[in-house]
Amino acid sequence: MFRDQLNRTIHLPEAPKRIISLVPSQTELLYTLGLDEEVVGITKFCVHPESWFRSKTRVGGTKNVRMDVIRELSPDLIIANKEENTAEDVKALMEHYPVWVSNIQSLEDACEMITGIGAITRKTDAATQLADTVRQRFAALRPLPHPVPTAYFIWRDPWMAAGGDTFIHQMLQHCGLQNVFADIPRYPAIDEEQLAASGCRLVLLSSEPYPFKEKHIHEIQAILPDAHVMLVDGELFSWYGSRLLEAPAYFQTLISEISGIFDLPAVSQG
Repeated sequence: MFRDQLNRTIHLPEAPKRIISLVPSQTELLYTLGLDEEVVGITKFCVHPESWFRSKTRVGGTKNVRMDVIRELSPDLIIANKEENTAEDVKALMEHYPVWVSNIQSLEDACEMITGIGAITRKTDAATQLADTVRQRFAALRPLPHPVPTAYFIWRDPWMAAGGDTFIHQMLQHCGLQNVFADIPRYPAIDEEQLAASGCRLVLLSSEPYPFKEKHIHEIQAILPDAHVMLVDGELFSWYGSRLLEAPAYFQTLISEISGIFDLPAVSQG
């Protein structure tokens, strides 16, 4: 008997042998846990690892799951996420298969997800070690000594930012960045007037889901001529599986760069 992050009970008396993952970051986690043979299906957005992206059966997208393909694969476990997958799809799948659903807003939620998936896939030791390493690396992260008012954009046309109840918001906090849209939930559409009035001094343009490029920096700069605009790796801000192992080192480099841009004191060694 296992519990997912919606506090649902999943009965799985034997180790799963046919797993489908509907979440890109959790697909990569399954790979890190050594479940190569067991994973039979992934989404078209599960780009890591590349070998799985090229070889595993794709069951549609995260929000338009192909039920016919899933039925053909006959899974004995499906891994889903409350935000990335639709409630309708997850509910329909639950009627026929064991579905383990994650619900992640914080680093600790992510670590609990890692150990939870490790338990249900019978990879407890590897998952526990991975989660402990993630915690240790984040604990060693040295955030900015003074918060910098920041906007983090995930989409354009309309411009959409990360709000205060998102995992991205938590990652910004770990870096010592002050999310100027923290009082707005989810991923709000932000107009030019809101952005200009936000007090924002730093704008981060994510590499995903919208592939921001150098040309988009100039569009933001026209609205906020005195702010600094940077392109950042969206996977390291939003993927909450084993990619979290890489995030602290990336964040530390970013923190050092931002410190130099704003002429902040040297980052404390903690």
